Amino acid sequence: MAKKKVASRAAAQPAVKRKWSGHKTAAKSAARKTIKSKARGVPAAKARPAKKVRPKQRIAISHHREEDFKADGLRAYAQYRDLGIAEASHGLAQAHVIRLIGPCNPAEVSKLHFHDVEFQMVYVLKGWVKTYLEGQGETLMKEGSAWTQPPRIKHLIMDYSDDVELLEVILPAEFKTVELAG
Repeated sequence: MAKKKVASRAAAQPAVKRKWSGHKTAAKSAARKTIKSKARGVPAAKARPAKKVRPKQRIAISHHREEDFKADGLRAYAQYRDLGIAEASHGLAQAHVIRLIGPCNPAEVSKLHFHDVEFQMVYVLKGWVKTYLEGQGETLMKEGSAWTQPPRIKHLIMDYSDDVELLEVILPAEFKTVELAG
């Protein structure tokens, strides 16, 4: 019975009103078809920016070998063991183990600087290092400690143990370091 009332209400509406609502629906449907057909005609390059395709990454395996520690990195007071990540990732990232050579000479190591990177993480494998990070202050990092350094954060090393070893991961592999006058 309720269904009949609804049906009879629709039948009782003026013909113009029914015609108008049907016209509206037809107009919306036609507009949607026009939009869809226009979207199909747009070349993919114009529809959205082309995504940069990175070369396929490969596996990188690095085993500990003393002869792999080289004094050819960013700092003269450090030896670096490249883990092969930069080559395997085609420059997406780099990772290395850093040995800071003791004893620490604050006049040489305590220079305020920043790196123009997207990401940087350091993990203390052995020993300890005392750092200064802008906005954080001085922090003693010891074996098992890890920290991130946001892009372009000003920082420096204040002191370290004679046996300190750090794992550092940076994105991208190639970046600039800016020394600041202090």
